[in-house]
Amino acid sequence: MKEVFYLQAVNEALREEMARDEKVFCMGEDIGKMGGTWACTKGLLEQFGKERVIDTPMSEIGFTTMGVGAALYGKRPVVEIMFADFIGLAYDSIANQAAKMRYMSNGQVTVPMVVRTAQGMGGGIGAHHSQSIEGWFMNIPGIKIVAPSTPYDVKGLLKSAVRDDNPVLFLEHKALYRRQGQIPEEEYTIPIGKAKVVKEGTDVTVIANQLELMFTLEVASELEKEGISIEIIDPMTIKPLDTETIYESVKKTGKVLVIQEGCRTGGYGAEISASIAEDCFSYLKAPVKRLGAYDSPIPYGKSEFFMIPTKTHIEKAIRELVK
Repeated sequence: MKEVFYLQAVNEALREEMARDEKVFCMGEDIGKMGGTWACTKGLLEQFGKERVIDTPMSEIGFTTMGVGAALYGKRPVVEIMFADFIGLAYDSIANQAAKMRYMSNGQVTVPMVVRTAQGMGGGIGAHHSQSIEGWFMNIPGIKIVAPSTPYDVKGLLKSAVRDDNPVLFLEHKALYRRQGQIPEEEYTIPIGKAKVVKEGTDVTVIANQLELMFTLEVASELEKEGISIEIIDPMTIKPLDTETIYESVKKTGKVLVIQEGCRTGGYGAEISASIAEDCFSYLKAPVKRLGAYDSPIPYGKSEFFMIPTKTHIEKAIRELVK
């Protein structure tokens, strides 16, 4: 095993997949000579050349649509959109073209494209640069949504996403790029569509990912000193969701807290909560609780953390559940 930053794990996954398959190429704003805003593509231009590491104009709809076309012609593009908030500019290409082509062609064509982007808070950079956007794509059939939380997960899942024959929206978290973790020296992949039990427990199930997962782990460590046993599940893949792993935990604890960084209304937390209520109702000892950001634009600076569930909110919700 070796210690790497989250951003380095992204870089390694791209480098290994580009070396493995010449059909894989990257495109996006400032990803070449600059190495990307987050340094995730640093060194790729020097290794693979400008035909496979393409600096694009500032036109998300333009280069994302080019990615769809390249995928239809047998390439495996990895399109980087600098901030997740800007993905709305390319929404039609992803939701109405990439996601539907396989169905509308009766399986004659596929769109093996990855759209990478950085979401979430942590930089204090305001309402146009700090959103979590899973909910924007939740009800679009034909697209997979992956949101890894650790260096180990981001590398293994990104490699699987590049190899997938369907479009994958790959959501990295900007506040985690400098977080360290261990990954194997040898090659590995992680299957898309599988959740992970991060920590086992018996009193309450907490479902959280990315920055909220980090908060939850800290809270769980403190509450365990008081004898409160918390099981933590990281969905990893938002769509398709691994309900089997989630349901097994719910049946064990009977109490559930679902946390998302995005706005509470219409987020993936609502989908998870509804699924649990429908399929595991007889196992529940209390109503499912949800935490999410306030339904408001995100303010600039450190005040952004007044918007999302933090350790204080998580601890309070867990204590209410285990009373």
